Amino acid sequence: MSSTTGGLLPDRHPTGDFFVCDIFDAAPKDDMASMEHPIFSLSTRPDTRVLSYDHNGMQVQVTPSVKGRATIHDKDILIYCISQLMAAVNAGREVSRQLTLRAHDLLVATNRDTSGDAYARLKEAFERLAGTRITTNIATGGEETTRGFGLIEAWEIVRKTRGGRMVSVRVVLSDWLYRAVLSKSVLTLSRDYFRLRKPLERRIYELARKHCGRQKSWRVSVAVLHKKAGSAAPVRVFRAALRKMVGEDHLPDYALEEVEGDMIVVTRRDVVVEEAPGMGLPPLLPETLEAARVLRPGADVYALEAEWRAWWARSGRAPVRNPDKAFLGFVAGSGKA
Repeated sequence: MSSTTGGLLPDRHPTGDFFVCDIFDAAPKDDMASMEHPIFSLSTRPDTRVLSYDHNGMQVQVTPSVKGRATIHDKDILIYCISQLMAAVNAGREVSRQLTLRAHDLLVATNRDTSGDAYARLKEAFERLAGTRITTNIATGGEETTRGFGLIEAWEIVRKTRGGRMVSVRVVLSDWLYRAVLSKSVLTLSRDYFRLRKPLERRIYELARKHCGRQKSWRVSVAVLHKKAGSAAPVRVFRAALRKMVGEDHLPDYALEEVEGDMIVVTRRDVVVEEAPGMGLPPLLPETLEAARVLRPGADVYALEAEWRAWWARSGRAPVRNPDKAFLGFVAGSGKA
């Protein structure tokens, strides 16, 4: 039974330590760890396969519930939560991995319709996110742990309409994801990301955003891209889908080009022609950036590259025989980079 204190009525709807999502113009943010690794299903049907992924020392095993693995469209919920938390952090507000959000605001922010079916689909997305279990050694916030967890630990509908439609929802994010927010291991997405209909388009955009960073372009083989995307389709079918994306050319911010050697080149659409500090050095190899991730788990390697190039420019542009080796030496020797 609820009791009163000092003549006051009991708080019938306590929020406790829950952070209230109420920042309406928050820029879309995504965590870099899940952008890099194929955690979410690209299937439009329930995907009950256990996914095992191993790349450059990073292991991920994703085990779905009977309702299937969380999909790339389900990830919209996490992007919304991360965006709200980052906007609050940047504004100096107190945050928590426990959030209270309005379902309607989430649907609008992620470019979804607000019909009755949309609320039903949202409920199913929460169920898949909570039911999908991950075991990984991927570091977030500079902390590497090997353990299992859900993408969200818990969720509950706090308030419904008379017709049963959810109004307010409470969500508890995984500590793994929350650490990524606190360490600001996130990247800003184009708002047009939510206009991409096909799961593969969203996944390729994520990878382009993660790997291009401050570079003019990113060159990757179709085989490696197939692995990173987490596509269950045969490589030949995946290649055909990429070619269609190349032809349609409607990814936000990035253009795709197929080149000789079964390679894909991803180019930023807004590349600045003027030379930035450190651009006198040649571009680094993709393998070098991967090695940097191993040296500095959880760090943004593109930010490290920009800092290295700026440092080189300030040093008087000393001759560099092997830029890739020099960069890795900078990463290994910089505890604050």
